[in-house]
Amino acid sequence: MLPTGDRLTREDKAIVVRFAGARRLLSTSVLNGGCRTDLSCLFNYCEVYGKADERCTMRAATYEEHLCLLAEELGLDPLFTTGLSTAAKMKYAQINSESHKDFSVTVIATGGIDVNGSRAGDPALWHEHNGRSYPYEPGTINILVFIDAKLKEAALTRALVTVTEAKTAALQEVLAPSCYSRGLATGSGTDGTIIVSNLEAPVALTDAGQHSKLGEYIGRVVKNTVKAGLTAENGFISYACSSILRRIGRFGITEEGLWGKYCSLKNPFNLNRDDFRCRLMRLDKDSSLMALAAVYAHILDLLDWNLIDNRAALRMVRDLLKGNTAGIIEKSKPAAVKFNSTGDCKIDPFQPLKDLKSITIQDISAPEMIEQLVACFSWFLVACLIYEL
Repeated sequence: MLPTGDRLTREDKAIVVRFAGARRLLSTSVLNGGCRTDLSCLFNYCEVYGKADERCTMRAATYEEHLCLLAEELGLDPLFTTGLSTAAKMKYAQINSESHKDFSVTVIATGGIDVNGSRAGDPALWHEHNGRSYPYEPGTINILVFIDAKLKEAALTRALVTVTEAKTAALQEVLAPSCYSRGLATGSGTDGTIIVSNLEAPVALTDAGQHSKLGEYIGRVVKNTVKAGLTAENGFISYACSSILRRIGRFGITEEGLWGKYCSLKNPFNLNRDDFRCRLMRLDKDSSLMALAAVYAHILDLLDWNLIDNRAALRMVRDLLKGNTAGIIEKSKPAAVKFNSTGDCKIDPFQPLKDLKSITIQDISAPEMIEQLVACFSWFLVACLIYEL
């Protein structure tokens, strides 16, 4: 039972909420979406339930018809139901509730964003044609919000803004990357939200913005519940906080790319791919280098967002890496490292930056500068990997 008196049932297949009285809803669903007062229930359905390959498949020509079939499967009347679907597992759904004096906010969130995270403005995947094109990518954040207070339409729409801002704040705090650009994710392309207001509550509230107490509670409970849902579904806190490559990989730094750079050095230590991977796995968990990668990535973001210019970015990167290169220099003098007795193979983590001396910084674009700085960090990681710093 929810604080609003609504009856919640959760199974592996779906979460279903049946309303105990009059409710005003704002739903992003294509099934009875928009602002409604005539609905009796809602659902969040796991599309991969019972499927060995965990693939999402459409059951009808349009997504609305698909959701109608899901409602009927759950024993609900599609005429009086709104619902969402996702590839996230219902067993990982997170439920949190907080009360303040005369109202409460309850949030249910399911989340997966590993393969479908996106940033507002990223390239689209499809263009709708007569409602019949709906590619479904696994990776969706669905949020159900139950407010034990009477809200009019305007307050509900303001609540939707606060919910969305809170979701984006949650993704920011776990450094969730976009899967379609080098930016940080603000959500996924298939996210859904349903907000339910109890029209039988004794208190009526008119504002759900961040300056209101209701907005504060919506923001906090949504943010914490979304983060918990991502952690339960994807281990996302570990994803964001325990891997150098995942922290900066959105800029194109990958294991394959680092291996290619190492091989270009003529394999100075005769490492095979397995040896290289073992060293990289150890390096990838280094907490100091993870912090360094986060700061480095933020410098690249600042440059990408036009908040700093090329010269400032170059100076910041050089200052950031200077101290961290000291360990490499200590183990190998001179700084241009000789890896074998012949002295034929050298690496200098700053070489990409030194190459920039021949270029007038103002003549290259921010994206070109980002490429140079990413190459610099890649060489830095290769040097750290070889010396196992």
